[in-house]
Amino acid sequence: MNDIDAIAALHDPVRRRLYEYVAAQGREVGRNEAAEATGVARTLAAHHLDRLAEAGLLDTGSRRLTGRSGPGAGRPAKVYTRARDERIVSLPARDYRTAAELLAEAAEQAGLDAGLCAAARRRGETLRGSAAPCGSLDEAMEMVAARGYEPHLEDAGDGTDADDGETGAAAPVVRMRNCPFHAVAERFPPLVCGMNLALLEGLLGADGPVRARMDARPGECCVVLESSKNNDD
Repeated sequence: MNDIDAIAALHDPVRRRLYEYVAAQGREVGRNEAAEATGVARTLAAHHLDRLAEAGLLDTGSRRLTGRSGPGAGRPAKVYTRARDERIVSLPARDYRTAAELLAEAAEQAGLDAGLCAAARRRGETLRGSAAPCGSLDEAMEMVAARGYEPHLEDAGDGTDADDGETGAAAPVVRMRNCPFHAVAERFPPLVCGMNLALLEGLLGADGPVRARMDARPGECCVVLESSKNNDD
């Protein structure tokens, strides 16, 4: 199925709600959960989820959702996750990705990392305009969501956040399920991830209470956001 047909599959409002729900979870989602979350019948949800999978927008698998194994655990259920493949439509046809990869290759070979990061930081500041530095993690999440990063507040109970040093509770960290520069970052990770960090630093503002830092994790953006006061000595 080509990209136009795949994107056209999202025209149905129920199908789009199901896709958006599955994409936002960042994990496998079963039919019952998706149906309940979007307010549709399970059979209708199953139909649309399978159509999304046929279009290449969702990947499928199977696992036992009860968490049990062995006799009496029940049959594995069909589960869905967002497909990693990109879908792009341009009319007429354009090829900005090749241009971006060529420019990245030239910049990397010429050792222009510092200059690229400086330009990215200036662009972030330009995008922020006259607004004050981002004032909170909620504000930062709204800002990066508008740029396609798909932020989510990491569960403090998963053991990956830094301790805040006062209450013993894990400090909140915002991770982002999507990198807008994913295709080029895969080929030139140090260059593009450094550019991404600098862009977000400019966008957030250097003197505000929210900072960006590198913390790469498979399948997510290489940059995370956190409260800068959690790292003050």
